[in-house]
Amino acid sequence: MESLFSRFANAIAGAVILAGWTANVCVNAESPVQPFRPTWESLEQYECPEWFRDAKFGIYAHWGIYSASMGTRNTDWYGRNMYVKGHPNRLFHEETYGPVSEHGYKDLIPRFTAEKFDADQWADLYVESGAKFAGPVAEHSDGFSMWDSKVNPFNAAAMGPTRDVVAEMKTAIEKRGMKFVTSMHHSWHWGWFPTWDENTDTTDPEFRALYGPILPATAQKMALTGRRDNNMVIHPRPTPQFEEQWLNKIREVVQGYSPDLLWFDNRMQTLTEDVRLKMASEFYNHAIAGGQEPVLTFKRPDMKLGTGTVDLERARMPDIYPEPWLTDTSISASSWSYADDITYYDANRIVDDLVDIVSKNGCLLLNIAPHPDGTIPKEQQQILREVGAWLKINGEAIYGSRPWLVFGEGPSQTPTGHLADQHFQGFQGEDIRFTTQGNTLYAIALGKPTSGNTVTVHQLSSALMSETIDDVRLLGYDGSLRWQQSTEGLSIELPSDLQLEHAFVFRIDREM
Repeated sequence: MESLFSRFANAIAGAVILAGWTANVCVNAESPVQPFRPTWESLEQYECPEWFRDAKFGIYAHWGIYSASMGTRNTDWYGRNMYVKGHPNRLFHEETYGPVSEHGYKDLIPRFTAEKFDADQWADLYVESGAKFAGPVAEHSDGFSMWDSKVNPFNAAAMGPTRDVVAEMKTAIEKRGMKFVTSMHHSWHWGWFPTWDENTDTTDPEFRALYGPILPATAQKMALTGRRDNNMVIHPRPTPQFEEQWLNKIREVVQGYSPDLLWFDNRMQTLTEDVRLKMASEFYNHAIAGGQEPVLTFKRPDMKLGTGTVDLERARMPDIYPEPWLTDTSISASSWSYADDITYYDANRIVDDLVDIVSKNGCLLLNIAPHPDGTIPKEQQQILREVGAWLKINGEAIYGSRPWLVFGEGPSQTPTGHLADQHFQGFQGEDIRFTTQGNTLYAIALGKPTSGNTVTVHQLSSALMSETIDDVRLLGYDGSLRWQQSTEGLSIELPSDLQLEHAFVFRIDREM
């Protein structure tokens, strides 16, 4: 079925041809097809495209000035925390670099040299991992743009790496057939640095573009804690000048790099509705005019449901969600960016999380944490390759799949709520998840049974199923399986010579 985006794109292309335009695309005002307008009602025409529904797995990277701090734990927040008295990042900074009044965040920029950064090597690894969409953090909360910005002098093309990281990653990713992602976190820039504190370098007017506008001292606690009123509005509200700069940065990324997926961190609701509506409508219209099928993700309640795709940070839906959704999480439980003491989830946990998310109609965006010199640590490379090896065998149960009648069964209950996955200890061998591909059903066991050698899928009991099971096969295993369906469930005996790792995918053929 032709998507709404496709219909818009075809109509816009037709208008362009009729008008004889080849650039600076506009839509004829008399065209029967209207592009998105900056209203919630218009944005509710959004439909998540099929490519995203099919892709399931993507990768992005927190990599910037904060990576060069060489600090410990949660270094992506280093720029903020180094100015908080008593914080471990502040203590580390003062011991390593000196007082923040003399050596501030701006002084870390020369340390972010990225001398070994190779976008093609990153993209090759992403392909090996099985990712279908990928890209960089285009701007984190620290006000430093990773592209050649004309509206922000503090950018990676002008200082630090002196390279347009977004452009290099776009070329490398699209050359390999993946969709291109840019993530934007700069709603946090309002109040990220203590611009009211004259004991720091953040009050220096020379660095206002990096540190942001000066806020009054009375705003200190409210800006840092993000205190909200009853309408969920953060105080103090950003100025019109801040909002225009926020929007202009997005315009540069959208118009200059045309991402397929534009991702936003939370706190977007800090901004007025007008600026959010302008951002979304401009992104959709630019993408459609260029023949793309765009995805815009947001964290609730930053936009109205139905105007984009919902994203959950280190969290997941408790059940099948009717619309496609996204989880963003990190390869590390301890940090989003490189740290000297970074720890990692193993590949088994990441595979299990991917399966669980896909069974509930979601996609996974996995963050990695490159070294400040531009290399991806070997431990992270190994984890990604293991995930890719599993997907190479079992991808038919993931890519292009859709949820079944139920997402799964088993004893493990995944927690819900923002950052809830940080407290989740993982799945057990009796946890089963389901996906479908056409008439084929996949039952995915998230590990070996804790007792015995038989996997029992209770949802596939003869008492619950109206269809007859014709055959059961294990992906990646050439031999036949011993299985039996009863009123208790479908019992499948694992082979004694099984060499497969991580989740086991059973392909179940039924008479429909």
